[in-house]
Amino acid sequence: MNNELNGVIVIDKPANITSAKVVAIIKKLLAAKKVGHAGTLDPEATGVLLCCINKATKLAGFFLTGTKKYEAVLHLGVETDTQDATGKITSTSNELDFTEKTIQAVFRQFEGTIEQVPPAFSALKHKGTPLYKFARKGNFVRKSSRNVFISYNKILKINMPFISFEACCSSGTYIRTLCSDIGKELGCGGHLNKLRRIESSGFTINEAVTLSELEQLVSTGAIKDKIISMSDALRNMPEYIANEFLTEKIKHGIVLTKKEFMPRKTDNSKEFIKIIDKNNNLVAVVKFKKENNRYNYCCVFN
Repeated sequence: MNNELNGVIVIDKPANITSAKVVAIIKKLLAAKKVGHAGTLDPEATGVLLCCINKATKLAGFFLTGTKKYEAVLHLGVETDTQDATGKITSTSNELDFTEKTIQAVFRQFEGTIEQVPPAFSALKHKGTPLYKFARKGNFVRKSSRNVFISYNKILKINMPFISFEACCSSGTYIRTLCSDIGKELGCGGHLNKLRRIESSGFTINEAVTLSELEQLVSTGAIKDKIISMSDALRNMPEYIANEFLTEKIKHGIVLTKKEFMPRKTDNSKEFIKIIDKNNNLVAVVKFKKENNRYNYCCVFN
């Protein structure tokens, strides 16, 4: 596999493996110089993990803040110190005689903009050290609450003490904290039993390949069919098709102003714009700055 393979691949991450380990496997399989993921999944979680290959690692930041969708299982009546099934049980309750109407009402309370306190067992850092390292030593560092947005919580199945549901939420939302908070609101406690990410920044589980499928694609030489090109990966970003003259200017880092671009009715100075050539190759990503009346280069690809 040559090192000129650039783009994004959607992996269906298996359980009991870290996101970093998945990246290492892909890097080895593709003989790539660089591979990075756009949004960590906990080791026990499965599902969509976006992996950027070689030059596409420059694009990872554009995917980190996108909307996420999850399928999860909430286990009521049992609280753990990690808010998921890997932790130590801290309390239990047998008071689980809730009507479906009550459960639905509580789930709806956690829709829209809500406050969440990040879990002590998380990769967020305190003085440069991940919180989970403090927590493992019994030092539970409490971070300030922060706002997250949950578009919806849709209950899929109730089989007490388990509730299966789907959630669509903003980046930075902790589903295990959501489970813990719902359990507290019901008065019985709860924790996340199972988690599967089914969508991330518009990339769905239907596009994903397993690690064994990836290995098969590499061995048969069909891997390129599964790599999403850099230009296509920026799906919702406005685009501008550059001619050869403009493409050369960009590759040489020459300052761009609005004179270089045809006026667009959808032009918005707050938007990033992807510039592609006639062959749909990504040339650059730029953003207009009113202060100096020019486009700033976010990343350029030669």
